[in-house]
Amino acid sequence: MRLKDKVAIITGAGQGIGAAYARKFCEVGAKVVVADINQEKAEAVVKKVTEKGHEALAIMTDVSDEASTQALVHTVVERYGRIDILVNNAAIFATIETKPMEEISVEEWDGLMGVNLRGLFLCCKAILPQMKAQKQGKIINVSSATVFMGKPYYIHYVTSKAGVIGFTRALAREVGDWNIQVNCLTPGYTETEIPRGTTTSEQKKAIIGHQCIKRIGTPEDLFGIMVFLASDESDFMSGQTVNVDGGDNLH
Repeated sequence: MRLKDKVAIITGAGQGIGAAYARKFCEVGAKVVVADINQEKAEAVVKKVTEKGHEALAIMTDVSDEASTQALVHTVVERYGRIDILVNNAAIFATIETKPMEEISVEEWDGLMGVNLRGLFLCCKAILPQMKAQKQGKIINVSSATVFMGKPYYIHYVTSKAGVIGFTRALAREVGDWNIQVNCLTPGYTETEIPRGTTTSEQKKAIIGHQCIKRIGTPEDLFGIMVFLASDESDFMSGQTVNVDGGDNLH
């Protein structure tokens, strides 16, 4: 019960890795807020964890919209009185079509940045007054191991995730005086229930072949580091980027 009675908001937790984080945080004692733009999926996650006796709350949230992120924080504080953990997991990724840079429209670029970077900014902006008042908080930003490899045909995604690392470092410097730790996780290829048409079976084999650990990653492989970063065990750690990709990128 390493997160017993901690209040955690996880964005983009209606499916995929975010939903797995929500289930794990509940298992280790947290009260989890599943924040997702898809209310139906968020409620499905909450239903599963509450059936097991855990406490969770679904809140429809568009992280790219300031009013929506402010409403999220207001609702959580009104319900629980505090917020201990924010996991900025929401991102556009699975729906991306790989293409050369010159074929990416301005609209596609702006739409992705609106979620992957503006969403990060708005969630932190909304939550910081509460964490500063508490003089305590954990912010975990989810980037991607693609930043280290410079993966081609994903330039808008890779750029957005590189921005997450810079944002993490700058924010960690700003909020340390309030005992708020800000760290970043860079997962590698992680298989979930979400179909990903952009990765062929041959590409999966190539990924496995390049890794030190010869298998595809699962959400369970990320649980240990995520719980650590959310727990009191990481109180003397801030501004750091932790790479978990089976030894694909030696960072």
